[in-house]
Amino acid sequence: MAEISLTFPDGNLRSYPAGVTPAEVAASIAPSLAKKSISATVDGAHWDLAWPMAQDAAITLNTMADSAPALELIRHDLAHVMARAVQDLWPEVKVTIGPVIQNGWYYDFDRDEPFTPEDLGAIEKRMREIIAARDPVRTEVWDRARAIAHYEAQGEPFKVELVQAIPEGEPIRMYWHGPWQDLCRGPHLQHTGQLPADAFKLMSVAGAYWRGDARNKMLQRIYGVAFRTRDELKAHLHMLEEAAKRDHRRLGREMELFHLQEEAPGMVFWHPNGWTVYRTLEDYMRRRLRAAGYREIKTPQVVDRVLWEKSGHWEAYRDNMFLVEVAEEGAKEKRINALKPMNCPCHVQVYNHGLKSYRDLPLRLAEFGSCHRYEPSGSMHGLMRVRGFVQDDAHIFCTEDQIEAECAGFLGLLSSVYADLGFERFDIKLSTRPEVRVGSDAVWDKAETALERAILKVRNDYEIDPGEGAFYGPKLDFKLTDAIGREWQCGTFQADFNLPERLGAEYVGEDGAKHRPVMLHRAILGSFERFLGILIENYAGKLPFWLAPRQVVVATIVSDADPWAAEVTAKLVAAGLRAEADTRNEKINYKVREHSVGKVPVILALGAREVAEGTVTIRRLGEQGTRTVALDEAVRELAGEATPPDLQGR
Repeated sequence: MAEISLTFPDGNLRSYPAGVTPAEVAASIAPSLAKKSISATVDGAHWDLAWPMAQDAAITLNTMADSAPALELIRHDLAHVMARAVQDLWPEVKVTIGPVIQNGWYYDFDRDEPFTPEDLGAIEKRMREIIAARDPVRTEVWDRARAIAHYEAQGEPFKVELVQAIPEGEPIRMYWHGPWQDLCRGPHLQHTGQLPADAFKLMSVAGAYWRGDARNKMLQRIYGVAFRTRDELKAHLHMLEEAAKRDHRRLGREMELFHLQEEAPGMVFWHPNGWTVYRTLEDYMRRRLRAAGYREIKTPQVVDRVLWEKSGHWEAYRDNMFLVEVAEEGAKEKRINALKPMNCPCHVQVYNHGLKSYRDLPLRLAEFGSCHRYEPSGSMHGLMRVRGFVQDDAHIFCTEDQIEAECAGFLGLLSSVYADLGFERFDIKLSTRPEVRVGSDAVWDKAETALERAILKVRNDYEIDPGEGAFYGPKLDFKLTDAIGREWQCGTFQADFNLPERLGAEYVGEDGAKHRPVMLHRAILGSFERFLGILIENYAGKLPFWLAPRQVVVATIVSDADPWAAEVTAKLVAAGLRAEADTRNEKINYKVREHSVGKVPVILALGAREVAEGTVTIRRLGEQGTRTVALDEAVRELAGEATPPDLQGR
């Protein structure tokens, strides 16, 4: 019998008969390992313990202590267990697909009656009974005809369609969880008892078209979340409660920041308060970019398709572009333009205007560029995903030798901006060359090495994502962690050797010859709309004082204080504060409650005593106590707090 060689994480090699399974490998090492193992990683692929191995490979045996494979298996198996529970309770229901998603899974069902909250409770109960039964999980590979015949006999038309869609050459794998069977790529656990019965919860039901096509039948999608332990589940559910409290759409209404409406889907209507926050953030970013050597430009929003074809975006982004057809005078055909979905090709046009020398490089061109991309209506979500947005976009044109220094400079700027905005923690992912790419290996070596060296000048903890770079160059992605532990990808830094070539960008080198610059795409916030949504949720609406749209409300307790309120407000405004007076004939508790809901950070209460003494009583959002001080002292204190971080100390 032929043998294969398996390499273990410690470097040891062992020989086994070809066709050995990871379960048999685990058993050959130790009975305890065989009992603890849940899956294997074979040459980087997640592998079922029951799948045979036919050739030499590197192998790692996974246990529940290995978070990523454990969670994938738990969530995938629970999707199957849920589908089994549904069909146990309602045998007439047809099943479709049930993939793993972030934090859990979903499964789509064809059922005439809508699922109710009570149904979800019954399904959860049945799932726990299935887990307690410790039913074995087994798998077989069938040929296409047998699988189709099986599902036709079972009356499962969706499964028949799925089998028919599997490409030739791919295995058609059938899984059984006890007596219940499903079509699945796997891998899976070895028995249902390996699932944590107290670490999952069914969350909601939604409608979903079969295979995402509105022309197909509407199905019912049940969502669930799952973790390795009960404590992890409790922590996630608590995070969801916090996220609901922080929902930027609700806070946007309460703080009167923005709204969206059907007549302009995915486009934001900014109200005075929201636009104040927007412009304050934009002014801050403009100052930071100017200090970092960027030169601000502005490029057109409507651009002829010819440029998009030259850049390659027409082919890649055509379906996401908003087109503008113009009947030019005297033209036989309408001219096709597009609202720009990104700024890159336009920035090359600015670079190309006039001859550039190596002495001009690096050239850093920045734009708060207004972009439009078509997003399906079902994917839009408040400020987080819109069709019209503004990027804090910039492109650096440089030589290959300047990549490392420019990347290091950008990392320093990004780290400082994130810290100013309250995000001390962020993760970096370096995506390296994909299989399909442009440029020589030597150029890719130089670019990847430059990015790695630049990261190490700032920090030494980063993740490599092999093969996930853009086709034109490697890239860095930056993920922020917010106040409740959620991750948000915002910033990016990408090295591009392709677009300068396609659009004819050149510079004259020291040797007098023409060369291609490298184009570095970079963003810190990503888009203002999305980043503002993240900021609102991170701070639960209680924005830093310098960013708050309404910084101070001067609220009167008695009408006799109205003249003093006008004088106090005028001094605050003269000191550069965003202040307003509330002299309505309402009780002070009502005013405080209303402005607290609007997340006004400071309320100055004025009564008869404050009028007589020339003082103000300071009440801060979220604090119980108050403090009475002289007006001039309050103005100095608040003016200092209102100074943006980059201007403090000047």
